[in-house]
Amino acid sequence: MSNCSLKKVEYHHGVHNLDIKQSRLKINDSNKNDIFELIGPPSTKSTFDNDVYIYIERKTTSAKLSKLGKRKLIKNNVLVLEIDTKGILISKKFYDKEDMLKLKFDNNVTTINYTKKSFIYNFLSSVRQKIDDPLGKKRIKN
Repeated sequence: MSNCSLKKVEYHHGVHNLDIKQSRLKINDSNKNDIFELIGPPSTKSTFDNDVYIYIERKTTSAKLSKLGKRKLIKNNVLVLEIDTKGILISKKFYDKEDMLKLKFDNNVTTINYTKKSFIYNFLSSVRQKIDDPLGKKRIKN
C-alpha cells in the first residue's frame, strides 16, 4: 500500500502555467528577449510581415474507469503573439478551453489563401481535431 496513490496522474504538454505567464507580457513594451526569458521558445513560429509565435499548453488526466481509459481535458490554452520587425510585441491573443469551443469553423472553404489568418486557422483546426479525438481513433474506419 505504500506505493499506491489516490491522486490522479496528470499529463502535461507544452508550456506550464501559460495563462499566468502571458499576463506578464505587455503590448508595445515587451520584446523578444522578455518573451524567451518568461516563456521560452515558441511551440510554432511563422514569419509573414511580422513574426507570429504560438505557444500551447495542454493538460489531461485519466478519466473514470467507466470511460475505459479515455483522457479528460483539464487545460487547453493557446497564446498567439505577433512581434514586429523591431522585436516588440504588438499583438497578444490568448485562447483557453472555453474560447476554443466558441470558435466557429467554416467547412465550405476550398481555396488556399496564404495569409496570417489561414496559418492560425489551420493551427487551431488541428488543435480542435486533437481535442475531439486525442488518440486518433475516430479516423480509423472499419
